[in-house]
Amino acid sequence: MKVIAAPLIAAFVIFLAGCATGSCGLALDTVGPMPAQTAMVNPTNGTLVVYSAFAMNADFNSRDPYRPEYSDYKIFTTNGELLRQVHNDSGTVLQDPATVELPTGGYRVVARANGYGRLMIPIIIEAKRTTVLHLEGGGAWPDKSVFNQTNAVRLPDGRIVGWRAPGNSSG
Repeated sequence: MKVIAAPLIAAFVIFLAGCATGSCGLALDTVGPMPAQTAMVNPTNGTLVVYSAFAMNADFNSRDPYRPEYSDYKIFTTNGELLRQVHNDSGTVLQDPATVELPTGGYRVVARANGYGRLMIPIIIEAKRTTVLHLEGGGAWPDKSVFNQTNAVRLPDGRIVGWRAPGNSSG
């Protein structure tokens, strides 16, 4: 029994360690901003909004302890350096996710996705535009009918995560 248990425990520990790094074998295409969009306030930066999976633990110090809150996430540079850890709360009564202003360029977001755990998602930030990630499950897109297999980044179950960034049309 001891001979069988040791390799099984070792394999389980290796599996958990792999998922803890944010990479569980699920690779998504790069997400970018919606194609036609109005200008933002800052002419050189863009914004990021991440609808991450809801936090698992209730926060009884929040404005409404019965309303779920989006889980926090991290933003990394393409070199893997931690740029920012985001407390994913807008600070408004609606408890929307935080809006983060970033310089233009490529980044990687590590956030919890409902049903998938932590994922690392490559993103593109463009000046005057907003990149949106829906990881909470069943995101509310203004016009879902405009998505197709070549312009949407999807989870394996078909849920839309965001708009595919230009130059990433592997769908």
